[in-house]
Amino acid sequence: MFEVWAPEAAAVEVEAGGTRHPMRAGKGGWWRAEVPGAGHGTDYRFRLDGGEPLPDPRTRWQPEGIFGPSRVYEHDRFAWSDGLWAGRSLPGSVVYELHIGTFTPAGTFEAAVEKLDHLVALGVGFVEIMPVPPVPGGRNWGYDGVDLWAVTDNYGGPDGLKRFVDACHRQGLGVILDVVYNHLGPSGNFLAPFGPYFHSSASSFWGQAVNLDGPGSDEVRRYFIGNALQWLRDYHVDGLRLDAVHALHDKRAVHFLEELAAEVDALSAAVGRPLALIAESDLNDPRLMTPREAGGYGLAAAWDDDVHHALHTAVTGERHGYYDDFAGDPAATLAKVLTSAYYHDGTYSAFRRRGHGRPARHVPGHRFVVCAQNHDQIGNRAEGDRMDPEALRLAAGLLLTSPFTPMLFMGEEWGARTPFLFFTDHVEPALRDGEADRRRREFVGFGYDDWAEKAPDPGEEMTFLRSKLDWSELEDDAHRAHLDWYRALIALRRDNPDLSDPRLDRVRVEHEGAWLVVHRGAFRVAANLGRSPVALRVQPAEIVLASDPGAHLDGDDLTLPARSLAVLRLAG
Repeated sequence: MFEVWAPEAAAVEVEAGGTRHPMRAGKGGWWRAEVPGAGHGTDYRFRLDGGEPLPDPRTRWQPEGIFGPSRVYEHDRFAWSDGLWAGRSLPGSVVYELHIGTFTPAGTFEAAVEKLDHLVALGVGFVEIMPVPPVPGGRNWGYDGVDLWAVTDNYGGPDGLKRFVDACHRQGLGVILDVVYNHLGPSGNFLAPFGPYFHSSASSFWGQAVNLDGPGSDEVRRYFIGNALQWLRDYHVDGLRLDAVHALHDKRAVHFLEELAAEVDALSAAVGRPLALIAESDLNDPRLMTPREAGGYGLAAAWDDDVHHALHTAVTGERHGYYDDFAGDPAATLAKVLTSAYYHDGTYSAFRRRGHGRPARHVPGHRFVVCAQNHDQIGNRAEGDRMDPEALRLAAGLLLTSPFTPMLFMGEEWGARTPFLFFTDHVEPALRDGEADRRRREFVGFGYDDWAEKAPDPGEEMTFLRSKLDWSELEDDAHRAHLDWYRALIALRRDNPDLSDPRLDRVRVEHEGAWLVVHRGAFRVAANLGRSPVALRVQPAEIVLASDPGAHLDGDDLTLPARSLAVLRLAG
């Protein structure tokens, strides 16, 4: 049975096997048709009012790319082996973000499976993969996706994603998929001819906003909610990261996110495993994660940029753009975010030139996903450069002993020196030739005035190839030592509940000048952000981990070398 929503069309045909078949109009603008002999593997398109053939808005398979025909894909044909998988809870876990195309030299789901042993040994609990729907050309971050129900064949198609998820579950790893519901890519977007999918006036820098609250929006909301449920149900994914929810335009009494969360909770009950929705938002609004019965939207968690910005500013000294808000007293800023989650919780933001955020100290820390690096914070730098290893070790020590849900970005665990650049492969000349300038304009006011001089052309294949991880770096002693630091921190967090305790009111921070000491139950995390050694008086304790071998105790006096961190366990 072929079906499509096209409420404004006077006639709709499905073209399959070189033959056009008229479709019957039904309730609510839905059209349906039976095509004898059609099934898994059948190529098809829709024609509206005799127009050009278009791919299915809900296509599950686009083997020839965004301008090719849709292909019938039957989910039940895949043989899963994860029947004993009971899911994984976000609290207490560490998330690992990766981009399938650059995680390995081959850049496929199959190749990524070969690296899962590395992630298991690292100790993470979830793999978070950047968006996988079809995009223009052969390389893209994924946020230019248009056929949102499909999986790009660049990575291995729908079966490839299922094999990846199946393999992760066999290894005890949950899978979070990054999805984009606030806009569609600029190339190959054929939704508008089918119905009122887009808002009549609202838009963001990335494109026209989807219609979540205007006429016809009931079915548009079902399009996106159905998409979310597909990933969780049919691909056995354990959670979704919702891109830039602050760009969702919805003025209805029941917000789209609240409706989505209720649907996902119902599916979780049906499949018998936890399912998580994680928002990316720059609003600093705890209502996203507040339970629906308490007036919130009921999401599992949200990204917390304030923790990233505080860590980044403290360990690098950078203060351009939004970092300037966090640069006044780095130790005090870290103390604020480690105990309150948000730095801007109603305070004035000089970057925004207004007050920003609201208090969130009542929200459990595990509902905040935090990082020292992620795809945006590296890839939105002109040269895609990462933190230097010394700064990263210091940041990781604070991150992985925090009350939040830590997230790592691929390669940071061994101090990868490969950049992660912004890359695209637009096939339309106007989009390809103008991409670099559009990227430059997006970051006006962020302190990247030399973007045009430093940033490589996003459309050059070498920009993509340079962004691939170099796994041979793990043969180097310095990189292996860096990896050992991450493994030890994650193991310490896993084995000691004090270090994963999400209760923010149990966190206390002492600080003065360039040092701070974070109290985490029976543990103390002492960090020296400065360029000179410091001596601190501590309670009787032993050093459990130290980023610099020069850290030592002399009775109750702790000496910390410059730019180093030590984790101590109190005596008794």
